[in-house]
Amino acid sequence: MTPPTSAIAARHKTFADGPRLRVAPESRHTGPVDGAWWPRGDDLVAELPDLVAVLTARLGPIHRVIYHLGSWAPAPGKAALGGRQVRLDGYRHRSADTIDVLALDGAALALLVIPPRTDPGSAHAAMTAAADPDNTSTVESLLAVAALHRDDVGVETVRAEQRWESEGGAGVRMNPAAPT
Repeated sequence: MTPPTSAIAARHKTFADGPRLRVAPESRHTGPVDGAWWPRGDDLVAELPDLVAVLTARLGPIHRVIYHLGSWAPAPGKAALGGRQVRLDGYRHRSADTIDVLALDGAALALLVIPPRTDPGSAHAAMTAAADPDNTSTVESLLAVAALHRDDVGVETVRAEQRWESEGGAGVRMNPAAPT
């Protein structure tokens, strides 16, 4: 049975409007990241409100976000997020593709940051891999998942186009007896 169109639209709207985030179950902590986040842009202060709101439900009040300075537009040292001041600490020695979110009680999540302009299929593949409870992959290999997915999609597109062209493509008339 196909879901009603409004249900599909609501699901897409939620994904499009809310934080694009996948996090492993709380009991998991085997790899270098606990999940992945796919921001829409590089303005950290603009991107964090939705992320902090969702992660506050899991971690409790957030008090600090640690990020790589080269990955984001310049940000202040603090920002009002979720009704409180959250410290924003940028470093150059951090992985450019991660962000750490720390709660008041010491709970923390390390998230893979999917580059904003990543295509949706590639982002989804990397986010799914990062949030897998058995994930032990490095940040680099998780980003490679996105690249491989993109390349696989590209290879499949090329193969489909080649197959289409080898079968005649758009230049073939459906009725060979029809005049040109």
